[in-house]
Amino acid sequence: MSVLCDPQQNYILRALSPHEFESIAAELELVTMSCAEVLYEVNEKLQYAYFPTTATASLLCGLEDGTSVEVAVVGSEGMLGVSIFMGGETALTQAVVHSTGHGYRISAKTLREALTRSGGRRSGTLQQLLLRYAQTLIVQMAQTTACNRRHSVEQQLCRWLLLNFDRMHSNSLTMTQELIANMLGVRRESITEAARKLQRAGILSYRRGHIEVTNRAELETHVCECYSILKKESEQLLIDLLAA
Repeated sequence: MSVLCDPQQNYILRALSPHEFESIAAELELVTMSCAEVLYEVNEKLQYAYFPTTATASLLCGLEDGTSVEVAVVGSEGMLGVSIFMGGETALTQAVVHSTGHGYRISAKTLREALTRSGGRRSGTLQQLLLRYAQTLIVQMAQTTACNRRHSVEQQLCRWLLLNFDRMHSNSLTMTQELIANMLGVRRESITEAARKLQRAGILSYRRGHIEVTNRAELETHVCECYSILKKESEQLLIDLLAA
């Protein structure tokens, strides 16, 4: 395994006991996760679970008109393919990489076998860690739905940016306004207007698909309460994983 990309950069894998980690380490495959890469489609039988280390991905819910809306973002705190351990075999959402990086994947069959071995009540088992992460994912999906329904496009954009920057550990990303609009399920013109307002306020710098936060503290004053709720849940997740 690459020293430059350690699987334990993923918080779930890091939280495993040495014995549990060693039991699956040989089955973890390092993969490059490229921007716009589709990891799996809705209703597709899941062949792999993915544990991002430096990449981030969106979970998208598709609609009949061919559009899709982001319901969650996943980074090094989590995994992609939760249906594998929730009793299903097919994906409920589409998973698309939106920030290039690396991660590790493991076959669905191998993960299920590992879960069978790690069953029981002992704290820190793989099964318990994944279920704890699933709780955070459900919270994110529920809060995102409420935010998209009740808050302004500017507030949604601020939330989306902050959640992504938190996972990227960076203040810049490469993403067109059109793609962000697709993620949020709003008109591109609405994102353009919101981005311009934030840029005029000295909060963002935007040029040719490159977005940089120039004043994060001020950005946080423009976001709705949804961000603080999701940030608190994510922070508690990391505390629970690191304490496992």
